[in-house]
Amino acid sequence: MGEKKKKIIKTIKVDADKCNGCRACEVICSAFHATPKYSSNNPARSRIRVIRHPLKDIYIPVYAGEYTPAECAGRDKYVIDGKEYEECAFCRASCPSRDIFKEPDSGLPLKCDMCESDPDLEEPLCVKWCLADALTYEEREEEVEEEEEQEEMEIGLEALADKFGLDKIMDSVARMSMKD
Repeated sequence: MGEKKKKIIKTIKVDADKCNGCRACEVICSAFHATPKYSSNNPARSRIRVIRHPLKDIYIPVYAGEYTPAECAGRDKYVIDGKEYEECAFCRASCPSRDIFKEPDSGLPLKCDMCESDPDLEEPLCVKWCLADALTYEEREEEVEEEEEQEEMEIGLEALADKFGLDKIMDSVARMSMKD
């Protein structure tokens, strides 16, 4: 078991009642994470998505969280200020039951990095570009238990193994190594 340490927790507070569905947050996130930066725009690669029900005037910005290999069992519905929401609308996880927060070409899970860059940004770009003030950046200090983090490649390989199976990945890597 790890020891407890104080850690700065970065979050984006979402006010769904203020969101007008403009999707500026998706556009700037996708452009920031393009290679090279700002060279293209594909909201399918964005780490924030606006879950939309335009006929009901419901827009919920949700930013990507951790990958989870299992889908949840919850299918509850919530009514907030007369608007109906499904439980999945609030979920930040990349999971097997939906394609949201997965890289469109590879299927690898995406996770919000709060626009970590060099130099550090004052706040994530989605917050900065939100003209409706539906997104607010917050930092708070919490006591957390330290655990060993997986490297980015391990997370991606684990997602591919869950989707295609380890044998298929090993075969693909073997074929790729023969090409060189």
